[in-house]
Parts: sequence; C-alpha cells; structure tokens
Amino acid sequence: MLSPASQETIRATLPAVGAAIGDITKLFYSKMFADHPELERDLFNRGNQKQGDQQRALAGAIAAFATLQLDPDKERQHAILSRIANKHASLGIEPDQYWVVHKYLFAAIVEVLGDAVTPEVAQAWDEVYWLMANTLIAMEAGLYEAAGVEVGKVWREVRVAERIHQSTDTVSFVLTSTDGSDLPTFVPGQYLSVGVNLPDGARQIRQYSLSSAPAHGDWRITVKRIAERNLEDGTIPAGEVSNFLYNNVFENDILSVSTPFGDLTLADDDAPLLLVSAGIGCTPMIGMLNHLAEREDGRQVSVVHADRSPSYHAHRLELTELIGRLPSAAMHRWYEDLGVRNPEADLKAGRADLDGLDIAPGTRAYLCGPLPFMLGMREALLAKDIPAENIHYEVFGPDSWAGAPSPA
Repeated sequence: MLSPASQETIRATLPAVGAAIGDITKLFYSKMFADHPELERDLFNRGNQKQGDQQRALAGAIAAFATLQLDPDKERQHAILSRIANKHASLGIEPDQYWVVHKYLFAAIVEVLGDAVTPEVAQAWDEVYWLMANTLIAMEAGLYEAAGVEVGKVWREVRVAERIHQSTDTVSFVLTSTDGSDLPTFVPGQYLSVGVNLPDGARQIRQYSLSSAPAHGDWRITVKRIAERNLEDGTIPAGEVSNFLYNNVFENDILSVSTPFGDLTLADDDAPLLLVSAGIGCTPMIGMLNHLAEREDGRQVSVVHADRSPSYHAHRLELTELIGRLPSAAMHRWYEDLGVRNPEADLKAGRADLDGLDIAPGTRAYLCGPLPFMLGMREALLAKDIPAENIHYEVFGPDSWAGAPSPA
C-alpha cells in the first residue's frame, strides 16, 4: 500500500504521467535495447515491439496499477497482475531483471517529464514501481513453487511425437518427454512458451495454449501460420515463430518449451460454462472440452465459435466429437463464408451474435480470440446480466485490455 504522502503525489501527477506514459514506455524500450540488445533478440517479442503492442500494454498496466492505488479494487488488481505474473513465469523471469527495468524506465520518465520530476515525484513513482514489482516477484515465486521448479528454471526439451494438420493454416504438435517419462500435468486452459532459434541467430519465444487433456502424460499445442497483412493503419508482420514452427518442425524434432502457466483456467465447481472463441482462440477451449469429456462432466456447456470458413476452423471435427461426448453441451458456430453449406441450427453465416443464446444463471464465461471480438462479446454478456467477475479471458500477445475500464 502506498504511503499517504505518495498517494497525494500520485494523485496530483497521474494525469501528466498518464498523458506521457506512451512516450515514456517507447523511450524506455529503446534505451534498454540499445544497452542490452540480447533482450530484444532473445526475450522480447520482436513483432510486438515493431507494432508498438508491447509499449501500449506496458503503459496500460502501469497506468492502471497506479490508478488502483488511489481507488483500490483488489479483484481488478489481481486480474491484471496475475496475467502478467503467469506470462513472466512462462518466460523464466527472475527478480534481478526488475532492477534492469527500473533503471531504464526511470531514466525515460526523467527525460520525458524533465523538471516536473521533483525528488518527491520521483520517490512516489519509485514507490509505485516497487510495489508493483515486488507484488509480481512474490506472485511469480508462488507460481514457480506450485510448478515444482526453481525460480526462472522453467525450460525443458521435448520431442515432437506427432504433427497433425487441423485446418488450412494450422497444425498441432503432440509433445512427449525425451526420456519416455510423463510430462508434468497442467490445468485446462493453460499455455506453455516455445523458444526457437531463428536463422538470424535470435531466440524468439511465443506462447501456445495446451489443447489436450491434462491426464495423458504428453502435451499438445496448435500453431497457426500467420501471413503478413497490410492494413490501413499499418502492416502486421508475418508470424515469426509460428511460421518457423509450421514450416520446419516435424516428427522426432526437439523443441525447447516451458512449464505450463496461465490463469484462464476452469474453476473447480459445477457452474454452467460458456466457451466463446474466434479463430485460433479455440485452442484453450478445446483443452477444456477434452478435460470435461474425459471426466464425463454433466454440467451445462455452451460453445460459441466464430471463424472465416469451415476450412479455416482448427479442430473443427474434434469440437463436434467432444460436444457429442458431453451430455449437456451445445455448439453454436458462425462462419463469415459458409461456402455451399446451408445455415443450420448450430451453423450460421456472418459474425457471432449472442442475442438468441439462452445463458443459464451463474454461468462462467471464458473468452479467447482477437481483442475487438472479446470486447464485443464481453459487452454482450454484461448486457445479459452476466457478472463481470464471471467473465474470464485470454489474450494472445501483450495484454492491452489491462488498461481498459473494469476488465474481468
């Protein structure tokens, strides 16, 4: 908790810092990478840096955390920091790295704000930083302990046992241990990091949801090939790691992966479930459904999925089979292009729409897909009186939702 004096200083300076936080985080990364190019090459996502996604996510997280010190909301703060802590744990972040961030972040604050950074202002924002950093360090230590690994020691080698095409642009990899032992269990909805050595010498890391049930002793991830796209507001680069995996990894190859982490996990209760996904966002939902099917779970489960077309829908057949194994499950699919297929009760043309969906009281909703899709689904669920605390989400890439009003 901030000291009373720091609270007043933060309250007075938050508008100015908030207005400049985008410039601060941009300068922070440029300064840090200039002195530590290995961080950009081997730890941070270069694609997100080029697009500015990482800068926006960091700015949103800092601004949101500082605001929550003035108007406390423990649930929202935990939601923001839990997602960051799990991502950090999947990368093997260690406490000493927070000192590196502190050095360059505060140098950027001083350079951008100049004389406005008085000793009192510097002390107050220093207090905010270390309150956030020490909370994350403690959360990450708990995650490492729960996973049974030493702090930061999350990496292992696994063997690709199977490579399976799931759609036009996606493949699954079934991963096994190199010595024949069972891989550690995980909670449905979690993900793991995959690190690859690219042709230019960089070691880039990305996260992929586990799409298998946790009881098999092996892991399965699904990877989507991502082409470069030119949009009105800029170019989205091709998927550096995903495309490398899609084009180069086959049976019996060895991959470097992390222990599973992630906080989009099924609650241990019997509440009705609503699983909402778009595109490759189906993967954590497939993992959850595999788990529910193996348990022969009888609760009410509604699955909503949106995709470009049936040919682009990863795990399309598997989804149908899993729904058939669950006694109280229903499926609702929307495709932008149905091709020659006729619309059916569970198969519609266009974009996903929850208006006609009957959602049981007490439903827990899980969302995964592009951020605009999830924001729209969240608004629709709130309009149906689903409590915000019952709406959970997963973001692939930097979490720019962290700075949005009242995330769940």
